Amino acid sequence: MDARKIAEAHLDGWRDADPAAVAAAVTAFRDPDTGGWLEGDALAAHAAAFLERFRNPRLQVERVTGDADAVTVWWTIEAGHRDSYLGMPGVGGVVTIAGSDLVTADGKASRSFDRLAVAEALGYRAAFVPAADEGREFGVSSRTASGRTDRPGAFTLTWLEVRDAAEAAEVDLLSVEIVKGLRASKGFLGVATFDVGDRKYTLAAFDRPESVRAVHARPHQRAVRRFFKAGLCARAMTGVLIPEVIREYARCADCGAVVRPGDGAACGCGWTPGDVPTL
Repeated sequence: MDARKIAEAHLDGWRDADPAAVAAAVTAFRDPDTGGWLEGDALAAHAAAFLERFRNPRLQVERVTGDADAVTVWWTIEAGHRDSYLGMPGVGGVVTIAGSDLVTADGKASRSFDRLAVAEALGYRAAFVPAADEGREFGVSSRTASGRTDRPGAFTLTWLEVRDAAEAAEVDLLSVEIVKGLRASKGFLGVATFDVGDRKYTLAAFDRPESVRAVHARPHQRAVRRFFKAGLCARAMTGVLIPEVIREYARCADCGAVVRPGDGAACGCGWTPGDVPTL
């Protein structure tokens, strides 16, 4: 499949305010409001809810980068705010939302936009955002889990400082390839990525320090070459973190007791928490 054609059909669905077309164009979709990947009827319902809140969308493509394997589309949407969003009632005015879609050849579309910026545009920033200070910045995040529930024996933390939107898009494409490679490695447990200001962070978990070698596969080597030899990004930091202590707690929904997963203990009503992935 050609990521460029998938992206075009997907955006046409949003532009035409057609939830069924949005869902039919991709195999899976996520954005800051979905809480994970959606597909089929669930995606159509999500699109319908968005289009009920933001009526008559006028979508404008600002820039496109990538190729047939993966493409990033930067866009703006102007729409009328007609229904509650993030607890904020419809104001009846027009709001502009800026964001991007990362679409891959397997049909997945990952949408990014700043919900805080949307709240500010609606005039509800003071109610939605904690009191700001000069050192605070906000961003967006995502998570990819392997499904394994092992306790991590090592973490890697990397951040890259990007200089403009085009460079940010290139880093996103490189990150997709790196995560694909990590998911195929035996020691990989999960990864969380988050953008704050001009920095793109990646936190990955592994079952033991020796498994960190999986990071240095070919996609990561290409990214390293882009930084050192092709001028990608203004600054970078990377490190391996070995956890000294990891503690996890779970609360019983019935009696409210707190139990530590994995130690065999149960709460007073007999519930034993299952294991979940760390990332």
